[in-house]
Amino acid sequence: MLKSLLATTAIVAAGMFLLSIRIILKRGGRFPNTHIGQNKEMRKRGIGCVEHMDAEQRLPNPHRIAEHTAKNK
Repeated sequence: MLKSLLATTAIVAAGMFLLSIRIILKRGGRFPNTHIGQNKEMRKRGIGCVEHMDAEQRLPNPHRIAEHTAKNK
């Protein structure tokens, strides 16, 4: 039981290290931006991040026409 736990921990640690080599060794290294809106091909097709699209839709529309309501007497 202990051997399998140590082996699993060693494999996970090695995997984490191998996945982070670029970040550790590169000066100013950081995780790559994986948002859909940052992908050049997706931007060409007009596809963006749902959160950003929702935020844009919630902005007030400067071109809207003001509604007039009739007052009942």
